[in-house]
Amino acid sequence: MNTTYILEMENIVKTFPGVQALRGVELKVASGEIHALMGENGSGKSTLMKIVMGIYHRDNGIIRLYGKEETFNNPAQALEQGIAMIHQEFSSAMDMEIAENIFMGREIRKSLNFLVNIREMRKQAGILLTQFGLNLDPQTLMRDLSVGHRQLIEIIRAVSCNAKIIIMDEPTSAITENEVDVLFSHIQRLRSQGVSIIYISHKMEEIFKISDRVTVLRDGTYIGTKNTADLDPGTLVKMMVGRELSEVFPKKNVALGKTILKIKDISLGSKVKPASFELRKGEILGIAGLVGAGHTELMETIFGLRKKTGGTVELNGKDVPIKCPGDAIRHGIALITEDRKCSGLNMVGTLGNNITIVSIKQLTKFGLLNRENETRCAREYIQKLKIKTSSIDAQVFSLSGGNQQKVVISKWLAGNSDIIIMDNPTRGIDVGAKWDIYKLMGELAEAGKALIMISAEMPELIGMCDRIIVFSEGKLTGEFCGPHYSQEDIMWCASGMEKKTG
Repeated sequence: MNTTYILEMENIVKTFPGVQALRGVELKVASGEIHALMGENGSGKSTLMKIVMGIYHRDNGIIRLYGKEETFNNPAQALEQGIAMIHQEFSSAMDMEIAENIFMGREIRKSLNFLVNIREMRKQAGILLTQFGLNLDPQTLMRDLSVGHRQLIEIIRAVSCNAKIIIMDEPTSAITENEVDVLFSHIQRLRSQGVSIIYISHKMEEIFKISDRVTVLRDGTYIGTKNTADLDPGTLVKMMVGRELSEVFPKKNVALGKTILKIKDISLGSKVKPASFELRKGEILGIAGLVGAGHTELMETIFGLRKKTGGTVELNGKDVPIKCPGDAIRHGIALITEDRKCSGLNMVGTLGNNITIVSIKQLTKFGLLNRENETRCAREYIQKLKIKTSSIDAQVFSLSGGNQQKVVISKWLAGNSDIIIMDNPTRGIDVGAKWDIYKLMGELAEAGKALIMISAEMPELIGMCDRIIVFSEGKLTGEFCGPHYSQEDIMWCASGMEKKTG
């Protein structure tokens, strides 16, 4: 590998009010290498990359690009120097079409009058979509895409900039294994062309598959840089969290109780064909499927976010009409949505507001909110879920992704739900926070709660679930019982081939 450093960051310091985010951090990226940047949420990875991009200004330290000391005041300046970034949090213009998003800020223009050449942009966008194996119309609005497809458009936009350094912050958090393979083939192609990739991910298997070297941060401090070939998962986890995680998936063996939920032939037009399944107390039911398989839409229908076109929902042996989320909540059903920022949290609200919002009626007396009870409830779940915060009055947007996810879970636990539906609950969070959520899932099952977990990560479905059902193109195509699963058979069903095993 070429050892000429294209990017050098030395003694980088950044302080926010009351928080020192970076303490003398360093990062050196070679030309044409894939360099993984690892650490728990809140370790300083994104802050460091935002300094590179000119989104934040460093308080101290040196940045050299191509051997020359640089300071960028905004992302446009960084892009001019050949640095592009795929952000973990989407920056799409939701009411603009795919082609407009891909070429945003660098629109193709007509030579004579400088007007935007939308026809050529759509043509070029179509070529890029085909290269990534996406059968999408370039004129489709971003808001009409799934989370996974929006993620891929963000990736395409960065790759199409012809940058010499591409920062990828959790690029695979919402895409399928097949789409990951396509992305990795493009990353390898970029590396062969001398492009450097800074790759941030919490998925260990990706780091060992794709990266050349790894730099680890912990609590804003530089821990070290090692060749990936010289590391093993256990050593890397210990560098990241400062301790060993005894089990990757701390699954508890729970005796299953009676059937609490029975879904009979629920359908949602062409999106979900009639589907039936049962859920028992103490059970963790996994749901697998590719992007657009219909499993998320089914769960939203059960929760009342979508109006079903057929079928019934039965709770504890009785049919219940669920026409809106309020009905579901009253019947003890919770839904932790896939996109916590858009539909899971009030980002400008405080931790206390967010944690108690579902249980607000229990905390109200004579129409007035009892602030003392609200504070007591919020503090209980902050402590129980180990949410890292300076105060219950801190705004949620100031928390790391893992802590935000714990706030989402807290609000439903505070509401004392009996059935908890989790749509990709560990998306975009670090190994330590994942372990905390897995442990909590086991404790909830042990307490008699019933859980449904949708996940794009097959290892966590296999590691945590008592049973897995599979969807493909809106149809339930398979059912598998643990503890021994065949990943190949599950993927076979996810691709549309029906196959049931006991």
